[in-house]
Amino acid sequence: MQTRLKNLQSLLYRLITAPSGVAEGLSAERDLSAGGLDAIVLGDDRLSAEARVDIYANMYFYRIRDALKEDFPATLAFLGDDNFHNLVTGYLLEYPPTEPSISDCGRYLADYLSDHPLREGAPFVADLAKLERAVVEVFVGPDDAALEPDSLRAIPAEDWPAMKLRIHPAAHILALEWRVSELLRAVEEGNPWKPAERGAVKVIVWWRNARVFYRDLERAEAEALDAASCGSTFAEICEVVAANVDDEDPVAAMNRLLARWLADGLLVRG
Repeated sequence: MQTRLKNLQSLLYRLITAPSGVAEGLSAERDLSAGGLDAIVLGDDRLSAEARVDIYANMYFYRIRDALKEDFPATLAFLGDDNFHNLVTGYLLEYPPTEPSISDCGRYLADYLSDHPLREGAPFVADLAKLERAVVEVFVGPDDAALEPDSLRAIPAEDWPAMKLRIHPAAHILALEWRVSELLRAVEEGNPWKPAERGAVKVIVWWRNARVFYRDLERAEAEALDAASCGSTFAEICEVVAANVDDEDPVAAMNRLLARWLADGLLVRG
């Protein structure tokens, strides 16, 4: 009985997820038992067995599409509903879901957009999708206690140079070619938005108190956080900041950045 149930579940999954629809999926099922699908799924005068399975197939696609709409609101806003629908159709053909959680469905959408024809009219759309996907991943990312100011003050001054720091494991640093942060923020806040401008930028995405935040990084901060992500010592991070500030005093810059990182909950002990 268990084997028969597993075979039935596998068959229905193949039909529901068949790229070209249930009918074509049925034609590929060479080992279907006598009576075909009618022997497995009960049909009636209103709906055949195939039509009933087709309902689930449509529900499967539209549920994933709607989930991707929620995860990529700015990509949806810029492309429009029809283009986004067609994008998801092609995307799922090339990247069918492989994980139980629906939150994983959009993992490769930015990669899919990297050489998609839609980029001709929206060259920044892959970076936009990459940022939106990072927001999702940070929200469900690993938990860890952030370094608090009081904990840092309790460390003896002589131990600070060798103290190892790293960024929170849920945080992401993205290297982008387009400045898409403001576009995403405008869509999220319901404000008018405009196409992103070209310009290399690093963006940090992190969470604090169950909320996800993101912002563009200045050069010194980006280099310093890259160093922190490798588990550098405090002294090494200070050297990185000093090498990348322009007119600001390096000590003042380090104090400013450290205060911001602590307020954001970006650091943990290495």
